[in-house]
Amino acid sequence: MKTCPAWAAIGTERKASVMAEGHFVAWWNVENLFDEEHSPRRSEKLQRALGDSIVGWTPALRDRKVVQLASVIGQMNGGAGPDLLGVCEVENEFVMDLLADAVRGLLPGRDYRVAHADTVDQRGIDVAFIYDADLFTVPEGQIFQHVVMRRTGTRELLQVNFRTADGLTWAVFGNHWPSRSGGQFESAAYRAVAGETLAFFHQRVLEVHGADTPVLVMGDFNDEPFNLSLSQHALSTRQRSKVLGAVSAPLLWNLMGPVTGADDGKDGEGVPVPAGSFYFQNFANVLDQFLVGKNMIGPKARLRAEPGTVAIVTRPAAMIGTGTYPAPVHFGGMGKEVNEDGYSDHYPIAMHVAHGE
Repeated sequence: MKTCPAWAAIGTERKASVMAEGHFVAWWNVENLFDEEHSPRRSEKLQRALGDSIVGWTPALRDRKVVQLASVIGQMNGGAGPDLLGVCEVENEFVMDLLADAVRGLLPGRDYRVAHADTVDQRGIDVAFIYDADLFTVPEGQIFQHVVMRRTGTRELLQVNFRTADGLTWAVFGNHWPSRSGGQFESAAYRAVAGETLAFFHQRVLEVHGADTPVLVMGDFNDEPFNLSLSQHALSTRQRSKVLGAVSAPLLWNLMGPVTGADDGKDGEGVPVPAGSFYFQNFANVLDQFLVGKNMIGPKARLRAEPGTVAIVTRPAAMIGTGTYPAPVHFGGMGKEVNEDGYSDHYPIAMHVAHGE
């Protein structure tokens, strides 16, 4: 892989400046980043559960997918890479380390580390974070998994209490809520439980770490911002004033308003701009979202979300399909046809978080 010089050339002084200015944060469902077919790191139970879907998933295909994903991540933030990236649909820490190593190979000035924990998901897919250890640390014992109760195993919520360079605790939740498999409405109750779980631990963070603790939530929610799992059960809203004025329970501000309801279009360079992070039967869905608590809102917030920067990542343009609708170019695998020039069935999303007073 070629090395991108953008971050390597920045140096220590620029890193300090970036830390003072704020952080580039991203999220991506990377579509079944699994270990190789006969991985010694996979349990027999999971091997049986995957069945024939894993057949033919060679180390070469796994590594090619990692290269494709890394090429997108390395171009984020103007070629400097993200400061914090949440991902889902990864099998284990081994593949996460491969991905982090690949991005480091493109951005050698970055000290990317992985925060990950195994879940009980029936397909063995997890949620994890890649973060720059020059900007954040993860204190011992500050990675938590919150179980989403359901009859069959599903992904748990991953909470990591990052410590910023100036000593602030930043509670970040990674989510991959139960899918719509079996029908959107038939499966809605599972996502409602996930929403209740998130709302409970959002409130718990403020009780344990202090009422002024900033909270960031990101993920693939398998629902849109207006669905009840988010608006009613997760206690999220697209109205900033409601979040700031909440009394009985803390609310989350859903930052995807400008994206939700948009039409497919093109940017100033003529590159297609998708109307959603995921396409199903040519309908754009905003399933991947950022939400923030009240302590990331307003000019006095020590970490302040900038909603105007929220965007669907469309670089490189090769990620975007050339059909009638700008759906992402899938990599495939796991029983689906493989396109080694593909990436994922979801687009990444990104935003900027500023440092306040």
